[in-house]
Amino acid sequence: MNAPELTEDERLGLYLRNTETGTEWWRVSVADRPQTFRLEHGIEDAEAQASVDIDLVVDAENLRAKLKKWHREGFVFEARGASSATDAQQRAAFMPALQRAAAARRAAGHVGHAGPLQARTGASATNGAANEPRSVRIGEVDVPCGAPGPLVPRVNPAYLFSARFNDIVEDIVENRRVMLIGHTGAGKTSLIEQVAARAQHGVVRSNMNGQTTVGDFVGFWTVKGGETLWVDGVLPTAMREGLWLIVDEIDFAEPSILAALTAVLEPHGRLTLKEKGNEVVEPHPAFRLFATANAVGAMSQFRHLYQGANLMNEAFLDRWRVYLLDYLSPAEETDVLMRTLAPHMTQTLAATLAAIAADCRAAFAREDLSSAFSTRRLLDWAELMLRTGDPERAAGPAIYAKVSPEDATLIRGIIRHHIAPAG
Repeated sequence: MNAPELTEDERLGLYLRNTETGTEWWRVSVADRPQTFRLEHGIEDAEAQASVDIDLVVDAENLRAKLKKWHREGFVFEARGASSATDAQQRAAFMPALQRAAAARRAAGHVGHAGPLQARTGASATNGAANEPRSVRIGEVDVPCGAPGPLVPRVNPAYLFSARFNDIVEDIVENRRVMLIGHTGAGKTSLIEQVAARAQHGVVRSNMNGQTTVGDFVGFWTVKGGETLWVDGVLPTAMREGLWLIVDEIDFAEPSILAALTAVLEPHGRLTLKEKGNEVVEPHPAFRLFATANAVGAMSQFRHLYQGANLMNEAFLDRWRVYLLDYLSPAEETDVLMRTLAPHMTQTLAATLAAIAADCRAAFAREDLSSAFSTRRLLDWAELMLRTGDPERAAGPAIYAKVSPEDATLIRGIIRHHIAPAG
């Protein structure tokens, strides 16, 4: 008799047969990759002791062959009890229920526990209503605007807001603490700056380069004209004035700086200036806190490429929303090149340059190159190339002079692989 056809859900579960030494069983569950299944085998003896002696992953075709073999060998699929049936129903119902809840949240305009981003000025709204802050659409998110000022970054009209940035922008509106991790030149800082530029919020940066002290960050006492004065550091300044603070390369920060940050990372977190008589700094509603890092969390495997980077514990990281930013895809970078250097940068030229950048980054990931290849470097090279008409000549000041001779030789080989010499 042929084995009966089994539905997807019926494949998952326990297959049993009795033997002289006990009960032999196979357990089928979903594996990590799509359309694959984990098979576990064991024998439960008379003392009810069981252990897995086979553990493997198979695809759907191999599973069907296994099911037929087990049927011939006398294995019986364990009947699902009431609790198992309930579990299956819950499993099937989860995604539809989640989609309904997410749609209801969007319709209600829900804002996270830390409160919405508020404009620093209560000026006119985009729809003309009084006493409502202006807003600008960035990706799929409406971001309330601040006010023009010297600390507002300049807008880069060619900057590409990928759909993958929507969650980050929404976190900014909801006043989440956002940490962006990724390789050098992946665009971590520029993403924050371009959101701020379009929404007109001032940005200050503090680079944890090993020379930034807790006094620079929090504040210090100084003597001026015979008078002792307190000077706010970058953190309380941003909190008081409603600025966006980017802590660059936070994985290089001193422990004292991280300790000062910890309290501010909490929802509505306040800063206590112990050196100033325990003065409490309340955050302005428009204040936002960001961090960037190269070798944290999912990037920890590359710590050896960033000498001096510190380990960060999960308790600290759990206070942030951590996003891994990769380089732009070749298609996205092609688009950026054309938009930035229009009308002279053609599709053919841009696609070739983007492919060169992708190969250089792959070499960096393999550790064949010791230097990263940022979009900024690619744009500089492309702009100089259009001026000179010579890729090699343009690569001198834009690329080769910035890297080691060994890296320059490898990059030159990648360029020549994609660009044939002029005839």
